[in-house]
This record gives sequence, C-alpha cells and structure tokens, in this order.
Amino acid sequence: MTRVALVNPSTTTGDNRVLLDQIHSAFGATPNMFRAVANSPAALQSLWGSFGALGKGVLPVKLGEQIAVAVADRNACDYCLAAHTALGRKAGASAEEMAAAQSGESADAPTAAALRFAVKLVDERGQVSDTDVQDLREAGFQDEQIVEILAHVALNLFTNYVNVAFAVPVDFPAIKLRRA
Repeated sequence: MTRVALVNPSTTTGDNRVLLDQIHSAFGATPNMFRAVANSPAALQSLWGSFGALGKGVLPVKLGEQIAVAVADRNACDYCLAAHTALGRKAGASAEEMAAAQSGESADAPTAAALRFAVKLVDERGQVSDTDVQDLREAGFQDEQIVEILAHVALNLFTNYVNVAFAVPVDFPAIKLRRA
C-alpha cells in the first residue's frame, strides 16, 4: 500500500491536470510514480521538466535508461528498475544489455565507463576523484556529456527515493533486483 495518495488524473485540476495529461500522452498511461508525485504540483513540474530536458540532451536515450537501471539497482528501487528496463528495451537496448547495466556493466567501453561513474556517484554520494572524471574523458565523453550523466543520476535518485519511501505500487513488468 502506498504511503501517499495516488492522485487521480481524471479528477485533478489546474497544472496537475495539464502535466498528468502530458505524461499520459507520453506513456500511453499515467504511471503510479507520477500520480504519487502529483501530490505536490511543484514536485511534479520539477520531475516532468527534468525528464523532458534530459530527453533532449546529448546523451542517447538508451544510455540514460542504462544509467537509470544501474542507479535503481543500487538503491533497491523495484519501481524504477522495472520502468527503466522497459523504457530501455523500447530505446533499443537488448535484454542482455539492460541486465548488464543493472550491474553497472556493459560490453561497450564508453557505456561501461559511464555506468561505472554513475554507480560511483551513488555509492560515494558524489565524492568522485579527478581520475574518475578523467576516465570518462578517456572513454570519449566531453564535459556536456559528463554533466548530463550526473544529471541522470540525480534525477534517478529523486525517483528512486519517491518510489521506495512512498512504497509506490509497480505498474511495469517486474524485474528482480540484484543488489538487494
């Protein structure tokens, strides 16, 4: 049982209604996570705005989803692991690529570097070294991409915490956590 109400998209009004309609259009449904966050119109606007901004960023969507599953597994977030695995598959990742990303791994060297950095950000609470950033540069990432990797991690920390803290019911096909 969720610890906060799931806002009903058909009965909410104002900015919440507009945003939940946009979310429904994007997903073909209104995921429970957004319904939980909609208890705060400001938080919903922040969350949806972040998804939109990063979706237009320089990192490929597939890499963003791989980062999301690595972060979700680290934070034992069943909801985000399920949602981003499905979204990663939709973005062209194979089941094997998403499973590897869940463990912070990839056969693709640049993706592996990005995932190692993302996992280190989570594990070390942002306390990364010059070498960690240099490793990304050596893997071919420029500053814009490096900052976006961190932004994806930060967004996923927010969504992980929402789903775990509020026990949001998973409404995507379940994926087994590895770390938990």
